[in-house]
Amino acid sequence: MADVTLTFEEGTIRVESDAALDLPGVEYDPRSETGRAPAADYAALRDALSEADETVEDNVLSLPELSVSSTYRLREYQQTALDAWLAGEGNAGTGRPERGVLELPTGSGKTVIGIAAIEALATPTLVVVPTIDLLTQWRAELSAEFDCPVGQLGGGEQRVEAVTVGTYDSAYLRADELGDRFGLVVFDEVHHLGGEGYRDIARLLAAPARLGLTATFERPDGAHEVVADLLGPLLHRVSVDDLAGEHLAEYDIKRIGVELTDEERAAYERHQSTFTDYLAQSSLQLRSGSDYQELVKRSGTDPRAREALLAKQRAREITMNAERKVDRLATILDRHREDRVIVFTASTELVYRLSERFLLPAITHETPTAERETILQRFREGTYSRVVTANVLDEGVDVPDANVGVLLAGSGSEREFTQRLGRILRPKPGEDTDTPAGRALLYELVTEDTAEQRVARRRR
Repeated sequence: MADVTLTFEEGTIRVESDAALDLPGVEYDPRSETGRAPAADYAALRDALSEADETVEDNVLSLPELSVSSTYRLREYQQTALDAWLAGEGNAGTGRPERGVLELPTGSGKTVIGIAAIEALATPTLVVVPTIDLLTQWRAELSAEFDCPVGQLGGGEQRVEAVTVGTYDSAYLRADELGDRFGLVVFDEVHHLGGEGYRDIARLLAAPARLGLTATFERPDGAHEVVADLLGPLLHRVSVDDLAGEHLAEYDIKRIGVELTDEERAAYERHQSTFTDYLAQSSLQLRSGSDYQELVKRSGTDPRAREALLAKQRAREITMNAERKVDRLATILDRHREDRVIVFTASTELVYRLSERFLLPAITHETPTAERETILQRFREGTYSRVVTANVLDEGVDVPDANVGVLLAGSGSEREFTQRLGRILRPKPGEDTDTPAGRALLYELVTEDTAEQRVARRRR
């Protein structure tokens, strides 16, 4: 008779024991009169029981070996990152083997590393992605590399296979029932896992092996610390500069300051004063995302806080939509007539305004999927040489190569800036991986003597 029996039940591990044991994450459950822990603690439970020399009947995972092989040949930096994850050791210190996060730039082949991890562990795997576009891309890559069915959760399908790709939304809805089906879970764009609801995906899965992939791990609200608790620490980081010129395009960043018009300046100062006056009176300092959330929370009950929040938003809209930014964009587009250009804005309204003025194909969250795919395909083929977009191309979309990017709103977000830079740094199709890629150029238009300029200076 086993001293301890472990069983998976709806996103938890049921722990039955003949004796009282002090085990990580286990609490007494009066309904079943047993111990119970989140499924995420399964690996830690096994380790603790092994150290305690307990006899264990483990009914949590009974998984077949996955017979897969890939034709990908990892580049040196990709192999180094994979090795760091397999060993659980990297720049962030020591972690548990086969658990942790890898941070690599957009376009550096994070998907390839994920596929190599699946091949190395040869265990049923769930890949979790934030968008339908990424779901489609991952499923196509996995189907091309592995001679096995690839399941899909999301996009109108709910089919589970030994290798399955699902969106965060679908995985959230089904994690409690699927938690004992996989030995490895790969979270692409893992910073999304820090969201309040999505965290439960990792908590409800028993998979001992966990891999997070992202271009920008840290979140302004500090939620990356929760991700580290659920998946493991940031083990290895590769920056854009590490790869520029060899595996990604070399690049230049040109920050261009523009003045507000007299009318814009007066409105900006009025709104900004309303905001800063409230901060001074309330002793609230915006040093992090959580501080900003506190202001949002106060705005629900405090009219002055609401007025300050609205004033801050209006001041930001003035800097984002400054008329002289649009004028400067005209000069940039004229200068780069022979280049492939992506213009990034922070608002849908501005996208349509620029599209109409410069006759640019526009992509926003309102653009139907078929129309967006047509625009991107024509951009890829060279029929279109420029597009304008707001946010939707930052991640999760297979964006054709461009060599010039224009940020019309100076971003305080390191993630947003890095993702947009990555959109113009991909190696060109057909190039050998050891051949230096062409040089890319990113313009950032920033309104002078505003909060936008101060934030941009802090970021770089």
